[in-house]
Amino acid sequence: MNTASQTVSLGRSHLLAERSLFDWLFALLVVALTGYAFSRYGASMDGYERGILAGAAPVLIALGWFWGSLRVLMLVVGALALVAIGLYGRVQDGFGADLAQAENVFLLKYFLSSQSAILWMGVLFFMSTAFYWIGFFAPSPAEGDGNAAQRIGSRLAWVAVAMALIGTLVRWFESHQIAPDVGHIPVSNLYEVFVLFCWVTTLFYLYYEQHYVLAQQGASGHRRPAQAMGGHALDGASVRSVGAFVLLVVSAAVGFLLWYTVVREAQEIQPLVPALQSWWMKLHVPANFIGYGTFALAAMVAFAYLIKQTAGETSWRKLAPLALLGAVLCLEPLVFRKNPIEAISSYWAVYFGITALIVGGILAMRRRIAARLPALELLDDLMYKSIAVGFAFFTIATILGAFWAAEAWGGYWSWDPKETWALIVWLNYAAWLHMRLMKGLRGTIAAWWALAGLAVTSFAFLGVNMFLSGLHSYGTL
Repeated sequence: MNTASQTVSLGRSHLLAERSLFDWLFALLVVALTGYAFSRYGASMDGYERGILAGAAPVLIALGWFWGSLRVLMLVVGALALVAIGLYGRVQDGFGADLAQAENVFLLKYFLSSQSAILWMGVLFFMSTAFYWIGFFAPSPAEGDGNAAQRIGSRLAWVAVAMALIGTLVRWFESHQIAPDVGHIPVSNLYEVFVLFCWVTTLFYLYYEQHYVLAQQGASGHRRPAQAMGGHALDGASVRSVGAFVLLVVSAAVGFLLWYTVVREAQEIQPLVPALQSWWMKLHVPANFIGYGTFALAAMVAFAYLIKQTAGETSWRKLAPLALLGAVLCLEPLVFRKNPIEAISSYWAVYFGITALIVGGILAMRRRIAARLPALELLDDLMYKSIAVGFAFFTIATILGAFWAAEAWGGYWSWDPKETWALIVWLNYAAWLHMRLMKGLRGTIAAWWALAGLAVTSFAFLGVNMFLSGLHSYGTL
């Protein structure tokens, strides 16, 4: 064996030797559950679906090994989802489990049915956002991982992600109990993908938060971020303060989801239209929303960057761009309403009032907020990492979408409005990354560009569905 192959072999052995007993038990459990899924549901799957299931097992194991917190999340979510399925299965109807049990069984009615779990997700995200913002004004220890309010906000965000995943898995099960041709993975309409957006965005933020906090404590095995940021000291409290900004966009998504549930009764499970009855959907949509989620994360980090950068400004003329941004964020839901009467309905009026107060409060207290934010170099680094990850997944999603289009419509690209705007989003972030890597783009211009990217992405996500008809008109409002 040559030296190079010995090095590779030793590296792999070392990687496996680092695994704890819990790591191996987790891997064994994932493999066992995958085998059970094959034995229980394999006859209902086509070859592509079996391939996806087989590929999911090593991916889940790798994710659990890479980030230990995910193992606990997976185990808790899986256990509670199975409890919900078991409670449903105690009474059968013509298609399987009786979904009427969601109104008769206490745990299902108030916690574990898909709709209950998703409602809890929304409440917990609102609470998490509030605690993160309280953390700006609570005393912080000289060292550590943030003050009590910030830690509570972080833990509530974890629980909210868990409830979102439980609601998604249980909804998947519920859809198969309605009728044989109704069951599908819940990523097919605006209601379902907004839930996906909320937990994906939050989970990526929680990874970065934990990574930087552990680096500050010297407990992470990864390269210390301070090395990439000119050696600036890290502080757990300042790192966690970024969550206050990121959770704002998640809470805004929850606000839309609540309106969509009440006004459109979007929580009702509907059969898939023919074009969506494809296994490509199981890959394309999640990859797409990893891109959307990380782009939104980068935009909110950019907002925090600009707040910190302008903290010392006293001239409102120089602060006007941020104030204008706040007005756009406040008015965006109203612009997205076609009907002007509906646009000024009581719900959206309250939404406008709350968001105006939040943005105005941030600008008014920008100095105190900026003092608690991490160094500009860290914010810039986090913005770059988020866009880089999002761009990679959005590229994969675009390629998968082309294959799906070829199967559904007979061509890889048709310049449909959704496809055209997806290309605009891709080109926008490709240019951002190119300018950073080739020209050293940093600072204010990069932050404003990331915020503009959120506007472009939002239109590609929602605006196209509302104002431009095309082959992708599935998520109308």
